[in-house]
This record gives sequence, C-alpha cells and structure tokens, in this order.
Amino acid sequence: MLSDLLKSHANLRNLTFAFALVLFVWVIWYCYTGSGGPQELVSRLLPIALILQILFMYQKEPLYKWLPAIANHVLVVFYIGICAYAFGYFYLYYEDIAIWRQGSYTTQDFVVGLLMFLLVMELSRLAHPVLFWVNVVLVLYTLFGFLSPLDFFWHPGASFYRVVTSSTVEMSNGIYGIYGQIALTLIAAFLLLAAIANGFGAQRAMILVMQRIAGNSRQMVPQSAVMGSMAIGMVSGSGSANAVVVGTITIPLMKRYGVPGVFAAAVETAASMGGLIMPPMMGVGAFLMSEFLGVPYWDVVVRGFALAIVYYVSLALAVYLLCVRLLPREPIETLKVSAYNQIKTSIFFLAVAFLMVMMGALGMGELLAALYTASFMFVLLLVNFLYFKYVLKDPAVAQETFLGNVRLSIETHADMTSYLTLLLATLGIMIGLFTVTGFINRMGGMLLDLGSWNIMALIFMSFVFGWLVGMGLPPTATYIIGAIVIVGPLRELGVNPWVAHFFVFLISVWGELSPPTSLTAAISARIAEASFMRTMWVALKICLPITLMTFAIFTRTDMVVNPGWAQVGATLLVMIGTCATAFAMFGRFLENPAGDILLRVMLGFFAFVTMFHPDGNMAVAAAAIALPVVIYGVIRHQRIAGPKSGLQPQPVI
Repeated sequence: MLSDLLKSHANLRNLTFAFALVLFVWVIWYCYTGSGGPQELVSRLLPIALILQILFMYQKEPLYKWLPAIANHVLVVFYIGICAYAFGYFYLYYEDIAIWRQGSYTTQDFVVGLLMFLLVMELSRLAHPVLFWVNVVLVLYTLFGFLSPLDFFWHPGASFYRVVTSSTVEMSNGIYGIYGQIALTLIAAFLLLAAIANGFGAQRAMILVMQRIAGNSRQMVPQSAVMGSMAIGMVSGSGSANAVVVGTITIPLMKRYGVPGVFAAAVETAASMGGLIMPPMMGVGAFLMSEFLGVPYWDVVVRGFALAIVYYVSLALAVYLLCVRLLPREPIETLKVSAYNQIKTSIFFLAVAFLMVMMGALGMGELLAALYTASFMFVLLLVNFLYFKYVLKDPAVAQETFLGNVRLSIETHADMTSYLTLLLATLGIMIGLFTVTGFINRMGGMLLDLGSWNIMALIFMSFVFGWLVGMGLPPTATYIIGAIVIVGPLRELGVNPWVAHFFVFLISVWGELSPPTSLTAAISARIAEASFMRTMWVALKICLPITLMTFAIFTRTDMVVNPGWAQVGATLLVMIGTCATAFAMFGRFLENPAGDILLRVMLGFFAFVTMFHPDGNMAVAAAAIALPVVIYGVIRHQRIAGPKSGLQPQPVI
C-alpha cells in the first residue's frame, strides 16, 4: 500500500513542485526580511533555480532527443547533482569565497565555479542558443584576443582560469553577479503578482472582459488584443508571454470574424510588445535601469507610464484605421462575461492600484510592496473563489480547486523565475567577458569620437548598433549591452541619464521585432497559422509611428526626466505626433489618391514638428493643428475607407 502511494506521487511533476515550493517560500521570506543580502541569496537560490529550469525543460521534452531515455535520465540527475554540490559548497563556504579568498581561490573553488559555468553554458545552449554561441565566441576572444589582426579588437588575452573565476566565484559579474541577484530579488518578487493572477485565472478573465469592452463592432474585435495585452503586460513584463496568454484567445477570435491570419498575428505581436513597456513590470530592463541609475524602481515606473500611454493609444489608433479598411460594419454578437470573471478582473486592477499606492504614495520598498500586493491579491481572489464556489455554487468555478489554484501559482512563479534567472546568468557571463577583454571601453571610446563630430550621428549610430544587437539577442541582453556601451558616451556629451537609458530601453524593445529572432512574432504567427516573416514585417509597419518615440524623448525630455505636469505636456505632444503619423500612414482623407496623399504628407509634416522641433511653442502650435485634423480624419476615414462589399479586405499597409 505504501509502495503504491509512493509510486503514484513520486514523479517528475511532483519533484518539480517540491523545488518550486522551496523557491517560492524562500523568495517570500527574503522579501519580508532581506536576510543576508542579494549576493548571499543568489548563492543559495541560483542552484535551485537551475534545477527547476532543468526539470521544467525535461517535462516538455527530452533534453537530448538523439539519446536514449536512460541517458537523458542520467544526465538530468548529473546536472541536478552539480547544482546540489554548488548549493552545499556555497552554503558552507560563502563568506570565505565572497570575502576572504577574493583573488586567491582554492582548487575546490575553481572546480565548483567550473562546473556551474559549464552547466549554465549547456542550459543556455538548450534554451537560448544565440546567447550560447555569442558566449562561446567571447570565451575564444577572451583567450586569444592577442591574435586579432585588427587593433580595435586586440587585447593581451586572459587565461581560462580567469574566464571561469570572473564568471562565477568572483561574484561581481558572471552568474552570481548583479544580474542574477536582480532576477532572484526584484524580478522574483514582482513575478509573485503574475503567478497568483495566473493561478486563480485572473489573466484569462481580464482578456474576456476586454473582449466584452470591445463591444459588438466587428472592426473593434482586434482592439481586444490591444487592451488584453495592455492589461496582461502590467504583470507579465514579456512580449512572448503576452503572445502566449492573450494570443491563444484573441487571434482565433479575430480570424473567426474575418481578420486575415497575418494581420491578426501582427496585431497581437505589436500589442504584446507593449508588455515590455507597460508598468509596473516593464520587462527586466526596467529593473536593471533602476540598478544602473541607483534609484528606486518607482522612479522608473512613473516615467514608464508616459511611454506606455503613447504606445497603446497610438497602436490602438493604427489598428483601428487598418481594421476600418479590412472589415465591414455589420455588428457581431456581444460576448457575455460571468460575474466571477468580472470580479477577478476588478481584483487584478485593484491590486495594481494597491501596488502603486505602496510604492508611490507611501514610499515603501519594492520587495515589501510586491509582497504585500501579492498577499492582498491572493486574499481577495481566495475570498472571491470561496464565495462563488461554496456559497453561490456558480458553474463558472466548478472545475477549480483551492489547492489546484495555489499549486498553479507556485509552479507559474517557479517557471518564470527560473527561466529569467538562467537568462540573466547567461548574460552575466557575457558582460563579465566584455569587461575582462576591455571591449566595452573601446566601443565607448569609438562612440565618443563619433559624438564629438556630431551628436545626431552618435544617436543614429547608437540606434543602428542597438537594432543590430537586437536582431540576434533578446530585449534584456540588448538593453544590458546598450546600457553599458551606449549610455556612457551619451552622458559624456551632456545627454540626461534618464533620456540615455530610456533611449536604450526603447531600442531593446524594438529589437524584439527585428528579424530573424522575434520570439513574439514567431509565437503569434504559429497561433494564427500564418507566415512568420510576413507577420513580423506587418507588425513592424504597424509599430513604425510609435518607433519615433525613441527619438522624440531627446527633444521632449520632460517625458522621461521630470514627472509631473511637465511630463504630461511632453507626453501629450509626443502622443499627438505619433497618432498623426499613424493616420498619415494608414488613414484616408479623400477618395482621390492624389489629394489624399498630399493631405497626409502635410499632416506628417506637422506631426514631425510636434515631436522634434526644439522650440516648445512651435511644437504646441503644430500640435494644435495636427490634433483636430486627426480627429476629422478619423471621421472621414470611417466614411470612405471601409470595404465596399462582403469581407473583401483592402491591403492593410
């Protein structure tokens, strides 16, 4: 009997849950106490996070499909053994390694560091192959830089011992450095909100409510993707996660009402990208920005709202203009949303407001604010669940169980945290090797030389550099590299630090749309069963007006420098400019092509003056012309741009 009970519970999923529970409880305890500090925490929790990532990956498929099952089992046990060994060693000797043996490590220190270095590299090869090969090239460059025929890349070289120690036991960079610490402190704390919302079904409820808000207009159906992604983006901080959560619901809905698959996938891609900008999560880059600038995370969030408002208002307008051209006006059936889901959605937004009050009005630290908000959300969702399940006996909650919801919350938190911890540990190796080779200093010097000639040339080349990096690396990696390479030269030339960092931050966001590695576009295209490349290009075109915001912050600096009324004014100017640009690209004033193009070109001119003219009065005057013209244009567009019959769509771009 006991053996049968053990067999039924001794499985991979339950083992994963056991480690997930350890991570969950440890993160909560640290948020409450701050015991030991982030460096000691990462030495404890990094091995557990890597174990979780191994187990989550192994649940989906064998780590090595070309090996027999028994070999995969053995390797998984071996990898977990390495993590257990590192956990025990750092638990016993953390103080010696972190303080007393800096610069003179023992053989055992080196062996532990080497094993963890190789394990992170191998896991990154499986999960982030592009980053893995970049790190391989950097390792070779670190070892043999003295062989470079180009002076710009030449350096005297470093030993393999230095490669390993700088990436592990030195703990200033590498897998135990600042990036791993942020993953297991700030990010892990805020992911508690996303985990609890997912565990109790609040995320799906929000999407349903957003669909209901879109109403019975066929042309408004794609707006459910925009609004749903905006809501989920508050706690996901990820474009790909948004695409998975929101896209699985909104893309089939859009296709059902006549939206072409490519356009449906592109709308979801563009909307999901806003998850990297939408406060309070704002992606991993915002947490890193807080660390780079040495400011509270709330200071980043309050500026991020300006970017998010411009992004989603401009995107909603662009999508609406295109949908008017694509879809007829016939109404559709209005979606009905249960009271249970409506209350869950209200609880979610109430929790976000609670977090804002904790960090903004009360000035509470980020970790405690996230913990109290997660607790607040959990209690309200639990009360809502118990009331509808046991008092009202509502059919909408019949399939849910308390333990099932709690377990899903814990597993969701572990999955997201372990994934980001591996990502940031991999990036820690990359930045550590950049530092060892001196490449960052040389690149910064080159950009400074360029900036001494013309600051506009520096901004343009920085954008090109960031965009190229973003073509191969995820947004977090792009932001880190950009923050280290680009921000310094910009600040040397007098650019405000907030402007410089948000410039790089926005570049990293647009890099997620760059071919060939847009994971968000790949997920959306797969859901829509559409072409990946066509999806990505249409999404790029939809987002093109908003991309101008990246450069507008150099002239409308109050948008990211001075929170308050000055920020509101600058944000309105940029928003009017991006909306006017969107209409100039996608709207229609007249049925006559020649006259229509002339009017749209003139509107585009006023849009550029609004965003980029250095004289604030001139910008306000241009905005006073552009805004009513856009409003009038939308009314005209509704009358003349729709399909003439049936579902015969006009070209979307």
